[in-house]
Formats: sequence, C-alpha cells, structure tokens
Amino acid sequence: MIRPARTGDDARPPGPSERAAAAVGMGAPAAAVDVTALVADREKWLAKHPDDDASWAVLAGAYLEQARRSADPAWFPKAEKALKKSLAVRPAEKGNFDAMTGMGTLANARRDFGTGKKWGELVRAQSPKRWTAYPVLVDAYTGLGEYKAAQAAMERLLELRPGFAAYVRASQVYRDRGWREDAVVAMEHAAGAAKGPAEKAYTLFRLGELSWERGEAGEALRLYEGALRTDPAQSEAVAGRARALAALGRGGEAVRDYRLALGRTPVPRVALELGELLEALGREEEARLPYDMLGAMAVRDAGANGVDDDVVLGLYEADHGDPAAAVRRLSEEWSRHKSVQVADALGWALHKAGEDSSALEYAKKATDLGLRSADFAYHRAMIERALGDEAATRRHLQEAMRTNPHFSPLRAPLAKEALATIGQPPAGGPENMRPTRPWVAPELPKAAEPAAKPKPKPKPSPSASSL
Repeated sequence: MIRPARTGDDARPPGPSERAAAAVGMGAPAAAVDVTALVADREKWLAKHPDDDASWAVLAGAYLEQARRSADPAWFPKAEKALKKSLAVRPAEKGNFDAMTGMGTLANARRDFGTGKKWGELVRAQSPKRWTAYPVLVDAYTGLGEYKAAQAAMERLLELRPGFAAYVRASQVYRDRGWREDAVVAMEHAAGAAKGPAEKAYTLFRLGELSWERGEAGEALRLYEGALRTDPAQSEAVAGRARALAALGRGGEAVRDYRLALGRTPVPRVALELGELLEALGREEEARLPYDMLGAMAVRDAGANGVDDDVVLGLYEADHGDPAAAVRRLSEEWSRHKSVQVADALGWALHKAGEDSSALEYAKKATDLGLRSADFAYHRAMIERALGDEAATRRHLQEAMRTNPHFSPLRAPLAKEALATIGQPPAGGPENMRPTRPWVAPELPKAAEPAAKPKPKPKPSPSASSL
C-alpha cells in the first residue's frame, strides 16, 4: 500500500550535500563533489547556528572524507576542531555519540589506534547497541594487533547493522586471518549494498586488491579499471592499476599511472612503489625523486598533523637507507601497535641490520596469524636463509611465489633467483627415509592347527536280559 501524498512531501531526489551526509553518516565513501557541497552547506549553516552539535559532527565527518580522498592530513586538524566544538555544545556525558564516534574515526585515520579504541569502547559502554561504535572498534583493534577482539566487534556489527560498513569490515577481518574466499564474498556483499558510485567504486578497488594479493594481475586490472569507470576520481584505483600493469610487463604505462596517482594523492606507499619500479627498470636517477618525496611526506605528516607512516618509512629506510634508523623507528611503532604489518617491517629492518635471530621472531609473528602475503613470506625466507635454514627458506620462497609471483618489481626476481640457487631437495627424501634393499615379506610363523575334538562314544543299546 502507498499512502497519499502530503503537503510537506518532497519528491525531488536528494541533493549533493544530502547524499554526502547520508554516506558519511553510514561510514561509507562519498563522491568528491558531494563532499565539497556538504562542507560548504554545513559551514554556512554553522556560521549562523554555532550551537548545533549534530552539524558540527557532520562537518567533521565531511572533513575526514576529504582527508581520505585527497590523502591530505591538513584536513585532520579541521575535523578535530569541529568535533571539539560539538563536544563543547553537548559533552560526551550527555550522549553526544556522533562526536565521540567521530573522535575515534579521526584517531584511527591518524593511526593513533589506542585513542581510537578508547573512544569506541566509551561509546559501546554507554550504548552497546549503537552500531556506529563497532566500525571504529574493528579498525582500532586491527591496528593494535588485537585480531580476536576485531573479529568479535565485526560479528557484533553484522548482528546490529548488516550493510556496507559491516561487510567492508568483515572482508578486512577475513583477509587478515587468511580466509581469502570469505573476504571476497564479504566484499561482494558490500558491493551489493553500495548505494552510490563512490561506494561501488571503493568495493571494486578492494576486490582488485584482493585479486592482486592472490597473484591474479589480469583480474585485478579489470577490477581497478571498473572502479575508475564508476568513479574517475578514485585515485587509489589508479595506483592499483599501475601495480597490475607493472606485473603484466607494461612498465611504461605503470610509471605513467603511478605518477598520475601521486599527483592526485601523494601517498607514501605509492611513492615507494614508483621508486622501486623505476629502479627495477634501470632508471635509478628518476627513482630518487619519489624516494625523496617519500621522506618529505613522512616528515610532514608525522610532525604537523599527527599522522604516522612509520611502517612505510621504515621499510624504505631498511631497503634504501639506514637499517639502524629503521630498527629504531619501527621498534617505537611496535611499542604502540603490535599489528602484523609492524611485525613484518620490524623483522625485515632487523635482518637488514644484521640481527637475524631477533628478526626471525618478528617474522613469525607476522606470518603465523594466517595473512597470506607474498612480501611477508619473502621477508621470512630471506631471514631464514641468513640463519642457514635451507628447508624453511625453500618453503617460504615457494609460498611467496605461489601467493603472488609479481609481488614486487625488485624483490620478486630476487626470490626467483634465490629459489633457483637453493634448488629442490635431493631425490629420495632425507637420509634413511627409504630402505637400502628391496623389501621382502618376512616369514611369519604358521598358526598351530586346532586339536581335533574327540568323537562322542555311542551309548550302549539295551540287552535282551534287561527286558
């Protein structure tokens, strides 16, 4: 049944600011033009209504979405200022859940996962059934390396509010546990729940990342291009396409896309990948530019706006700079965040610094959870090779090549070379595994035949005299 139209009904489709507000409120990506319209709309409104705590929280969410899309941490202080104004109007004690959730989201975006956890748990303690607390908790627990807690928060989120945000977090948790098929299915559910082009493009990008990690470069390229057709402003998909093109041997096109992605959003990971691709192509002089850009971005982000990219910078220093400095940086990061990414990077830095025994302990922490990463397997294999464990080296090199044979333009060829150098185990297996002489069936003693049972004596027949 459809109710009759009323006087206040508006049949017009939602405008850009309304679309962005709905997406931000659901924890979903929004189109760049819609976010810009939302920022302008809320800033204009708050100039006349500064006591609207809900609008301050919405404006902060829009700033955070701008930061995510542009990879510009300069938006973070603006978001923090807006959230603090919202909390000043309506404190946390009075149930300003939108601002509290926003503070947790901001802390996670800055990689301050401990603070994000505190805000998320505060919201959950005051309102256990408020679903918006759980995406914050999943991200915070994951960053801290508390993977069981992240899974529990994800399952609670799916119970309270199955939808785009819940399916995206489910895919993330499954991927971290090494459950690839579950991660893909969850992200496909997120694609089905997407309500706009920006959300759809994000799910296609994430599906492309999952395909890339499985070594399916062609499928990843198709998904990245699908994301760009859906939302041409999806800069993450441009970097993903560059990654896939490099794996397919199209280095020139990959360099073009990497530079395009860096021009749009200067992300440290993209700068590192471009530098390593140029180095692999023999263009060392050109590689210095993204390497220098990487160092400048890390210093700017860490100093000015509270962003911490120590993992990427530590890997860069371990491979292309000062391994001892990488160990110091990553050790400090490990004291704050015990995630598998930090464990892998710290193990690799220790290996480069010559501390292989300690490095192996961290490499095990990175790989034993279940995450299937060719980079992690390669790092562990090289550490084990330095320790003289040839069998373990072979096993993890093979794992790296099975997972993704094109995981790095620099390290994948080194992995193939190392695997060829080690070779295969000798035929016949370890010593004394097989007998030296042909097997002969032993002569077993024959079982004794059972003694024959005595025949029963016939009963005497009665005599005639007895009759």
